[in-house]
Amino acid sequence: MSTTTAPPIRIANCSGFFGDRLSAAREMVSGGPIDALTGDWLAELTMLILSRIAAKRPGAGYARTFVTQMEEVMGTCLDRGIKVVSNAGGLNPSGCADAVADVADRLGLSPSIAYVDGDDLTDRLGELIAAGNDFAHLDTGQPLGELADRIVTANAYIGCWGIVEALNQGADIVITGRATDAAVVAGPAAWHHGWTRDDWDALAGAIVAGHVIECGGQATGGNYSFFTEIADMTYPGFPWAEVAADGSSVIGKHASTGGEVSVGTITSQLLYEIQSERYMNPDVVSRFDTIELDQIGRDRVRISGTRGEPAPPTLKVAMNYQGGFRNQISIGLTGLDIEAKAELIERQFWHACPYEPDDYETVVRKFLPTHKADPGTNEEAVAVYKIIVKDPDERKVGRAFSNAGTEIGLCSIPGMFGTGGGPGAGQPFGVYWPALVDASLVPMQVVVDGRRTVVDSTPPDVSSAQAPSDRGEAAPAERVAPPGGPTRSVPLGTLFGTRSGDKGPNANLGVFARSAEAFWWLSDFLTVGRLAGLMPEAAEHRVDRYDLPNIWSLNFIFHGLLEEGVAASTRQDPQAKALGEYLRAKIVEVPVALLP
Repeated sequence: MSTTTAPPIRIANCSGFFGDRLSAAREMVSGGPIDALTGDWLAELTMLILSRIAAKRPGAGYARTFVTQMEEVMGTCLDRGIKVVSNAGGLNPSGCADAVADVADRLGLSPSIAYVDGDDLTDRLGELIAAGNDFAHLDTGQPLGELADRIVTANAYIGCWGIVEALNQGADIVITGRATDAAVVAGPAAWHHGWTRDDWDALAGAIVAGHVIECGGQATGGNYSFFTEIADMTYPGFPWAEVAADGSSVIGKHASTGGEVSVGTITSQLLYEIQSERYMNPDVVSRFDTIELDQIGRDRVRISGTRGEPAPPTLKVAMNYQGGFRNQISIGLTGLDIEAKAELIERQFWHACPYEPDDYETVVRKFLPTHKADPGTNEEAVAVYKIIVKDPDERKVGRAFSNAGTEIGLCSIPGMFGTGGGPGAGQPFGVYWPALVDASLVPMQVVVDGRRTVVDSTPPDVSSAQAPSDRGEAAPAERVAPPGGPTRSVPLGTLFGTRSGDKGPNANLGVFARSAEAFWWLSDFLTVGRLAGLMPEAAEHRVDRYDLPNIWSLNFIFHGLLEEGVAASTRQDPQAKALGEYLRAKIVEVPVALLP
């Protein structure tokens, strides 16, 4: 393992998703000193979106917004020696690099532009399957099989070492394909500090820093349960991470920008889209149960103590295939006799439809009552009934389906009206398929100014590294006795914040406290069984709970909540972004001693 004495490197974020604030790159470059500018453009759904763009416009398949940002800041970055690293290359890193080069030519600039690919396995699936890789679904265990013929994207999550190689070769701008969200931060940090692949703790700390800033404004108050406590949320600044030689970091934002960097906002973001206490990455496993957070100043939070374990020998592969077509009708049910109205809609619709429910691959019915007695407004009196269908046959989910909903418009329930149902034609949807592949089969291809270098994705042999067992387990957090005494009925969110999101077909829901006493009460109170009593979603699905007492948090995984993934989900909130806020609204008995 290496030891360095280099000063911290300040790595800024300018994008948390494909469509984020376009001006963020300019704001981060001009708003204060930074050493590197990074951005995350990719998500499971984004890869499917990019494939559809590429199908319409050959040569596309990357985030054009990144190219626009480079046009605004490239000159300043070169003048100040600011390195740029982004996974905006998506499905076509070389095309993105060419587009950035065209911008440089127009501006009269000569940056060294690199791209990293090798992650795209779409054209290699046949040979990999023939060699014995069955690409079994991570949640169901089902082999990919004949679905391989329907795959439109298949990308392995690659790590930071291709980025490090590009920077070692003098690249000013590095564009990757499906590098992990945190790798674009870990790469500049590892390059700057000269880390080796078995610097587990340092790498783990950088991955945590990357996870915190990868979603832009979510680290500075965006999507934060206690947003009303932040003085200025009109226009939150984007975050940066100063990563030190030991992997510890300080998270901050530029002066005179909105939002807030606090232990609360950072805890909230740490819980975003995670699973267990072990956060898997292709470079290292970061132990979230070792993270320590300290507020060291206004808008400054120190992250330290993170321990790392050797990276797994496999890489996660995110695949999408065309699932078919979908459509829906959505009918307002107003006032009295809501259940009877829903039953009549169901009966009349299928009598009018030329197909039976069993003719469709999937039929989902959603009855959404308001339970408002003596409603105060017309809107409060309206419940909704939906019928959603999916099928590979576009004809069955197209106008034949929609017309059946239209036909019954004048001969059905009193007060009938639509509430934004689907169009006449069925809409295509994709299905997400997560799997694993041996890391040795996915070498990274690094191209710097036209010169190609192969970088092995295989992690170091752990037999030559310091294994986690040699260092012992992390010290458990000290338990604090929760208060007893009288209780009061209040919303759970009075005391606790949440953060939720999608993990393929699953959803995660993190719950965090703001004091040790509140956390240990929560730990005893919010069992999986209690959660099932509060939320029907938890009662209907398998739920796993993971404890993170060092950051006063619990994390729950709802298996299968999002069906076949975000693009196919029939939930009103298909990415489970609001699942946590829903839980916070639940009324529970809380010890009065814990309340403000």
